[in-house]
Amino acid sequence: MQQLMQLGPDDARAKLLQGFVDAVDEKGFVAVTIADIVRHARLSKRTFYEHFGDKEDCFLGVYVFATDAILRAVEQALEVNADAEDWRIPLDEAIDAYVTALEANPALTRACLVEIHAAGSRALARRREVHGKFAEMVREFVSIGSKKHKDIHPITAHMATALVGGINELLVVQLERGPQQKLPALRQTASDLLRAVLTAKPRGRR
Repeated sequence: MQQLMQLGPDDARAKLLQGFVDAVDEKGFVAVTIADIVRHARLSKRTFYEHFGDKEDCFLGVYVFATDAILRAVEQALEVNADAEDWRIPLDEAIDAYVTALEANPALTRACLVEIHAAGSRALARRREVHGKFAEMVREFVSIGSKKHKDIHPITAHMATALVGGINELLVVQLERGPQQKLPALRQTASDLLRAVLTAKPRGRR
């Protein structure tokens, strides 16, 4: 997610996105103003309104950028390790890719996981959409894995959604409690949760 700061120096949109992240990290979404964003971006309000309608619109730009990058990282981890003999390897690599992406830019992660709750209905709708994509990714992984490995059992869409929501909540609570560096400790918890659910026999089976 560091790419946000690596785009071209003349890219006004990129500067505004980074300015938003810096401003929110400083003051929180509710208190941030357009003036704060352009101050951090070192651009004018006129330039801001050429790219975004309001600060919520700017937040959506940040959120889309960040979540698209994370989805790609997780997908790549699953694809690279798809042929592993042990199905736990791609699972753990995907979790590692997810947490590593979050660690890469603490301010951006906090904005997308914590501050989003104050960012309005459009942002929350986008979060539901992203969670849905992650849930579908989990179901696809399980569907393919259950055909190769007898110890994996198919899961429902509701269960996939619950898994994604549960892991997301673990991360949010950690971010609210302590330093960003504590996120790696959640890798094992997330892995244990997924393994337990994927190997649990559905009701009615012996």
